[in-house]
Amino acid sequence: MSEHFKKTLCRVEQKNARIGVIGLGYVGLPIVLRFCEEGYKVTGFDVDRSKVDTLNSGGSYIKHIPAEKVSSFVKAKVFNATTDTSALSKMDAVIICVPTPLSDKREPDLSYVKKSGEEVAKYLRRGQMISLESTTYPGTTEEMLLPLLSEGGMKAGKDFFLVFSPEREDPGRVDFTTRNTPKIVGGITEKCGKLGVALYSKIIHEVVPVSSTRVAEMSKLLENIYRSVNIALVNELKMLCDRMKIDIWEVIEASNTKPFGFQAFYPGPGLGGHCIPIDPFYLTWKAREFDFSTRFIELAGEINTNMPYYIVSKVMEALNSNGRSIKGSNILILGLAYKKNVDDLRESPSLELIRILKHKGAKVSYNDPYVPMAVHHKNNMKMRSVPLSLKGIKKYDCVIVATDHSTYDYRWIASNSRLVVDTRNAMAGIKSANIVKA
Repeated sequence: MSEHFKKTLCRVEQKNARIGVIGLGYVGLPIVLRFCEEGYKVTGFDVDRSKVDTLNSGGSYIKHIPAEKVSSFVKAKVFNATTDTSALSKMDAVIICVPTPLSDKREPDLSYVKKSGEEVAKYLRRGQMISLESTTYPGTTEEMLLPLLSEGGMKAGKDFFLVFSPEREDPGRVDFTTRNTPKIVGGITEKCGKLGVALYSKIIHEVVPVSSTRVAEMSKLLENIYRSVNIALVNELKMLCDRMKIDIWEVIEASNTKPFGFQAFYPGPGLGGHCIPIDPFYLTWKAREFDFSTRFIELAGEINTNMPYYIVSKVMEALNSNGRSIKGSNILILGLAYKKNVDDLRESPSLELIRILKHKGAKVSYNDPYVPMAVHHKNNMKMRSVPLSLKGIKKYDCVIVATDHSTYDYRWIASNSRLVVDTRNAMAGIKSANIVKA
């Protein structure tokens, strides 16, 4: 057993290890707080100066993470944030939680991972453990991070320890949190994996070791592809059921009474969030290297990507039935976040709905109690949430329920709107001629 392994393991076990987390967003910040809760000292690294300043002042920019929790750890001097990557040299473990988006050509953009790896390599010292949590294709840890960290002559499993441990965050969820969601850990070597398991076991109830980083990377993609494919299935069935005059939600609930062999997935206006709309394309891209076409995955992605266009077509039909053209119509989007009761806009289908509707000449506003201001550079969009008032809602030709926040009074919305297009079955049980399911 190497001296560096024993020393770092001892520091982890005694909670003397200093933890560094690169990327302080929806994945990184919860990890920071869990380590702080268990008595570790943590430094967060982020390129966004405003985030760093907010955290150091005891604030939070993520709605479901209370500022009081951040503030308590800052005051106790167990947590600080910085933009200065030279502090990485003082860390015993560095956890990378940076975005892995798609490029304009829908290819993996690993620039954030590469930049983080370069910064870690610059300050790498013997005994450090590095963990990548960002979702990516199988081989990234081994093919990108390992060479960067090995450039100075140090060896993985002897001088430093490298693992991949995929994030499993579900923003806003309260039944499964960072603490009680099982954590997969795969190491470059056996010692790397053991150290990774030892570290994560201090903050997570169940850690699941796997044989390699590639297995860990693939497991994360399987989880999200499973959801993507099943959501695509119910989205396609929704469109078929619409033509057949069958309520897809009633069908799903009926099927869900079967106690085995069925899991309910629900249709919507498209996919959102940081995983499901993006991750499958990481695997389809990597598969080409092995001369393999992932047709099933790509078909699911195509169906899900086209859902906003289907919703807009339903809006156009509904407006036409009311004697209105979509061009010049006033339309209100209810819910900008990608799912209910959160403030997360990443890949939200509401953003695409707004883009398409505006392109067709509609005048579009939105209301979201969780998102008072929306800036989206990709769509060149900057909008403010409009108040949801009796006078205000009556001026819209159509109200689209895009995100079914629990705070909305759907009976009030239905009774005071000219036309409602419901993409989430939020109006279930409300009988009104002005409600159109989509």
